[in-house]
Amino acid sequence: MGQLDGKAAIVTGGASGIGAACARTMAREGARVLITDLDPAGEGLAGEIGGLFLRHDVTDEAGWPGMIQAAEERFGGLHVMVANAGIGVMGTIVEMSLADWRRQMAVNVDGVFLSVKHAIPAMARAGGGSIIIMSSVAGLRGSAGLAGYSATKGAVRLFAKSAALECAQAGNRVRVNSVHPGVIDTPIWDKLPTGGNAKFDPNALAAEQVPIGEAGQPEDIANGVLYLASDAARHVTGSELVIDGGMTAGRVRRFAH
Repeated sequence: MGQLDGKAAIVTGGASGIGAACARTMAREGARVLITDLDPAGEGLAGEIGGLFLRHDVTDEAGWPGMIQAAEERFGGLHVMVANAGIGVMGTIVEMSLADWRRQMAVNVDGVFLSVKHAIPAMARAGGGSIIIMSSVAGLRGSAGLAGYSATKGAVRLFAKSAALECAQAGNRVRVNSVHPGVIDTPIWDKLPTGGNAKFDPNALAAEQVPIGEAGQPEDIANGVLYLASDAARHVTGSELVIDGGMTAGRVRRFAH
């Protein structure tokens, strides 16, 4: 307990799923947390953890200075940014509309860019900090039907590295890393189209594709985010933390017993 005592954090897309788990975990470890989301459920979560909720679209640059100002005025600074907000749009390249491509790019890439752009000066004022960008295993390898999503997650993976180097060069003590979840049991699966009334079952998918045979939980990702946010990771920047049950390591054969 207390790994983040005295630190203030912003979690984008923090109303549910991985973002909510990150907010809860960091608050448990002593951080004061500002949750941003379009989902009003974030208000209830903020009340639960003693944090603050502000409704905000991460692609709206005009709203970003207010987010930063709220954290600094309410919490006395900004030390952790979890750029988590994102959407998933499935579809083959030839079927995907340009509008869907652009919408996904706007949230998953532009939103991350704005999160980092506005966090760095605030963290420099606070004496340093940690920026954690939520990428995916889809940012490390391709997947048929997820070309657009993979493009966004691959983009922020390399953006994180470049941002880390810029901060190191500036000497502002701001670290930047990316996190790459695999199949995680979150509400995002309910929002993906299946071509019928059925919903994706992350556990069935994990049984087929994840070497350890089960889907991860949001808390598994939040624990990795906690490490990167804490001083235990003070020498870690420009790196990729993969939490995927072995997916990117390869495949395993399953034999009947």
